[in-house]
Amino acid sequence: MSQVGTEAQPLRVAVVGAGPSGFYATEALLKSDVPVCVDLIERLPSPYGLVRSGVAPDHPKLKQAIEVYKKVAEREGFRLLGNVTVGEDVTPQELSECYHAVIYACGAETDRRLGIDGEDLPGSHTATEFVGWYNGHPDYRDREFDFSHETAVIIGQGNVAADVARILSKSVDELKHTDIAQHALDALAESRIRTIAVVGRRGPVQAKFTGKELREFLELENCQTLIDPAELELNEASAAELEDQKLGAVPRKNYESFQQMTPKEGKSRTCRMMFCRSPVEILGDARIECVVLERNELSGEPFSQRASGTGETEELECGLLFRSIGYRGVSIEGVPFYDSWGVIPNQAGRILEEQDGAVVPGLYTTGWIKRGPSGIIGTNRACAVETVGSLLEDLNSLPEDRGGTEALLALLQGRGTRVVEFSEWQKIDAEEVRLGEPKGKPREKFTRREEMLAVLES
Repeated sequence: MSQVGTEAQPLRVAVVGAGPSGFYATEALLKSDVPVCVDLIERLPSPYGLVRSGVAPDHPKLKQAIEVYKKVAEREGFRLLGNVTVGEDVTPQELSECYHAVIYACGAETDRRLGIDGEDLPGSHTATEFVGWYNGHPDYRDREFDFSHETAVIIGQGNVAADVARILSKSVDELKHTDIAQHALDALAESRIRTIAVVGRRGPVQAKFTGKELREFLELENCQTLIDPAELELNEASAAELEDQKLGAVPRKNYESFQQMTPKEGKSRTCRMMFCRSPVEILGDARIECVVLERNELSGEPFSQRASGTGETEELECGLLFRSIGYRGVSIEGVPFYDSWGVIPNQAGRILEEQDGAVVPGLYTTGWIKRGPSGIIGTNRACAVETVGSLLEDLNSLPEDRGGTEALLALLQGRGTRVVEFSEWQKIDAEEVRLGEPKGKPREKFTRREEMLAVLES
């Protein structure tokens, strides 16, 4: 038997998840000096993960990463196997029996919970649900959001919270030429929301918005963004953080943007930034009616301040609430998982057993499911390079006899799984673009798997 990773015996790798981390891992493998065949396995008929279904529709420049992924797909040795769910269509064990190595790059698919009473009342949602819904993700196509109330509350002050607030704040005219899903645009056109509150547990210096995201709130067509000037008064440690050069320019520029959030005439909606508050309870009978917020105070040294409750509470009436306090991964039965952390246990991308920390031969991970939800889209490239480096270091210890693509396709065919390859995705992609043209949109997304597959049968 020839050694794995030679012309006679190319390295056969399955990468699970066709989002940024999956594509960057595939890119690193195909750019290596090792003869390799990579099958990128995606549970949807459409690739690109959060770049397609997580990036806000009014931020098209962030979707330019797709052009990089298209170039990866053109490389020799690449194959997309879409519409295949690991854990349903094929088990992790079966996948490992088909490939020399498997890289899990399946991201962080759900939100962290608040852990308070009333969190599951109707009207209380995750940011993931809403983002997926307005981006046309099939998993969230049939979610319903009640926009008949005047106030919506968003818990969290990162970029996802900013996206949710901005979409609620914008007019239909500001959104209609984006790739927002039509069902979402139609529902938002009927929205009666007039106040959006964005609540953070710490102060303005510690808010996690990027500068561009925050400045956009100063440019909204029909929404004024306000902050109570008293909330911009800093304690000594926060003032020191703001002046410290190691913090970088973003927090200082953000603070300047906060200072510009003053009343504007002629705006029909208001977005309020609220600091040093934590939700402690959500109240309502049949559905959410208000959220109880506890005021916090910051204590500790600069860059290590903690927010502690003061016992002082206030009730904020609302009919809609979104939590956006961080993502967490979802386990796949048969793959080690740290539930408390929401990640796959690993060392430099090598998956470890949960109990004794031993390396699991042939199993690797990258992206948010590896390190937690941190960084921007491009951060996943360095993360993937590290994982692929570990895999290539292990080349001599990988199992030799693996059937690769042919073995997996034979198994899937026997189960009636309709596999979508990249050339077929390109047909779906072209049809979305065609449907968007009459509306002045970059595309009109298909929001159901059946719609995508029907394009291939027509």
